[in-house]
Amino acid sequence: MPALPDIDLVVFDVLGTMVDEPGGLRRGFRELLPDIGDARAEELVELWHRHVGEQQREMLAGRRPYAGSAVVDREAAARVAAAVGIGDEKEEEAVRSLAAAALRLDPWPDSARALGRLASRYPVVGLSNADHAALTRINAHAGLRWHQMLSAADAHGYKPAPEVYRLAIANAGCPPERLLMVAAHAWDLRGAQALGMRTAYVERPVGDPPSATDSFDLFAKDLDDLAIQLDAI
Repeated sequence: MPALPDIDLVVFDVLGTMVDEPGGLRRGFRELLPDIGDARAEELVELWHRHVGEQQREMLAGRRPYAGSAVVDREAAARVAAAVGIGDEKEEEAVRSLAAAALRLDPWPDSARALGRLASRYPVVGLSNADHAALTRINAHAGLRWHQMLSAADAHGYKPAPEVYRLAIANAGCPPERLLMVAAHAWDLRGAQALGMRTAYVERPVGDPPSATDSFDLFAKDLDDLAIQLDAI
């Protein structure tokens, strides 16, 4: 295990790391289209994520004014509705239903338990690309309890933009090397690492695995494993 300095605070990504976002979307698609097959559901999940990723990159590049996650998710819901041929008379209802599904995301089996365990030792902070209203609903549905919840909306940006991680650093009131960023997305950890934060990759069925060139401080098979590793430091 790599040597870590004293950690004062643990920062967690939420979507994908703490909750199963693709699973929630699939459930929403099946509620709207009960006969949809698994392959088609996966295509629609990919369409949703592709739209969200494209629009976030447009904003980060300055080619689109900032819009919060609720706006972008509604756009993604409209694209999915159009892709499955929802008629005009039912489109608005379908878009509302799909956008709501993006807020009803189940936690991974270890999320609430491990978060509580870590919260008994460290301040635990969520740092998410979702806006505040979305985070209120996501965390309530998933039963996640934080000492603090930060949204990229406060920086008018999206991870991996540096100003989003600076929100966590500024709110912590300590040097970045005393903050540990936890995520199932290697791109997220690279963004935190560039600001001097320590990093912990957690395996999830979804996410962005590390490449051969990534060098994070901790690698854990799940959040329970991460808690055990931190207890040993």
